[in-house]
Amino acid sequence: MKKILIIFFLLIVFAAVLSLILALAHKVPMGDRIALVRVEGVIMDSRDVIEELKEYSDDSAIKAVVIRVDSPGGGVVPAQEIYDEIKRIKSKKKVVVSMGSVAASGGYYIACPADRIVTNPGTLTGSIGVIMEVPNFEGLMNKIGIKTEVIKSGKHKDIVSVFKSIPPEERAILQAVLDDVHEQFIKAVAEGRNMKIEEIKKLADGRIFTGKNAKQLGLVDELGSLEDAIKLAGKISGIKGEPRVVTKKEKFSFLDIITGGFPKELIKDGFPTVRLKYMLTP
Repeated sequence: MKKILIIFFLLIVFAAVLSLILALAHKVPMGDRIALVRVEGVIMDSRDVIEELKEYSDDSAIKAVVIRVDSPGGGVVPAQEIYDEIKRIKSKKKVVVSMGSVAASGGYYIACPADRIVTNPGTLTGSIGVIMEVPNFEGLMNKIGIKTEVIKSGKHKDIVSVFKSIPPEERAILQAVLDDVHEQFIKAVAEGRNMKIEEIKKLADGRIFTGKNAKQLGLVDELGSLEDAIKLAGKISGIKGEPRVVTKKEKFSFLDIITGGFPKELIKDGFPTVRLKYMLTP
C-alpha cells in the first residue's frame, strides 16, 4: 500500500513538472517565427480565423503572419470581420497573403489589407461583386396544387420568400442593398490596395482574373508560391536565415468520419436560406 502511494505521488509530481515545462515552452519565445494561418473553403464563420490571428498577434515570438487563402469567398459579414482583424494585426507585425487555387470575391476581400499579396500565375482571383440567390418554388407549388398563406406586419416582410416571384418594387429594394454592399467592397479594396476608387470600379463587375492578370492590374504584388510568401514574410519582418513556421493543427474527431469531413458550417447551415455573399459561384 505504501509503495502504491509513493508511485501515485511521483506520478502527480511528474505530471505537474511536465505541465510547467509545457507552459513555459509556450510562453517563452524560442526564436523569431512566422505563423501560417489557413483560410480554406467557403467563408461562413470568422470566429476560428480571428481567434487564431489574435493568438499570434499577442505572441512576441511571431514576427509575421502568412495567410494562405484558398477560397471562393462566402458571407459578407465574416469576410468583413476577418478583413478588420487583419488590419488590426498589421499594427503589430507584417502580414503576407499567399493565394492558392482560388482567392476570389470574399477570398480576395480578406487578402486586400495585407502588406503583400503573393499569388500563383494560375490562381483565380478578383470577382469583386456581391450576389444574392433566392430560390423560387412558386411554379412547382402551382403545379402540385400547394399554396402558402402569409400573415405579415409589414408590406415587404416576405421580400425574399421562396414561395413567390420578386415583383419590380421589391427587386429594386434588394438591388439597392446589393449596390450598397458592393460599394463597401470597392472601398475596402481601394483602401487595402492603396488604389483609387475609380480604378477599382472599372474592375469590380464580378469578373475573375488569373494571378498573372491581377498583378498587371495592381490587385496583387508578386507571383510566387506559398514558400515564396513565407520567405518574403521573413525578409520584410527582419528574420535572418530560413524562417521557422508555426501553424495550428487541425482538430479531428469521430464526427468528421461520420460526416465525411464536411465543414461544420455546412452541417449547421444546411437548410435553404438567403444571404448576401461575396462569392464566386460556378
